[in-house]
Amino acid sequence: MGKRDELIAKYADDLKTKCKVTPDMALLTKVTIGCGPSIYDNDAQTVAASDKDELERIKNNFLIKKLGLKEGSSLMDGIGAAVETYGKSERNKYRAVFYYLLVKHFGREAAYK
Repeated sequence: MGKRDELIAKYADDLKTKCKVTPDMALLTKVTIGCGPSIYDNDAQTVAASDKDELERIKNNFLIKKLGLKEGSSLMDGIGAAVETYGKSERNKYRAVFYYLLVKHFGREAAYK
């Protein structure tokens, strides 16, 4: 099993245990691949959910640019819902898991077909 496969298995476990979500493994794999090399970097592989600048970057670079969503308050509401699902007290929110939750929240699975 390669490093990426190990990470995908870890992300699937986070979705099951911390988020109480049964992952769509094909989608999770595509979202993980879409994160690129950031999944291998200790700092970049997690989302700092308490950092407003980080959340703005996710909104602009992922939700608007990648998923093609329109600017609006619903974007930050969706990010807030992902934080709630992952658990506010959960210190390590993996970027791939967080993005997966956002894709599901906004129903944008087609962006990864």
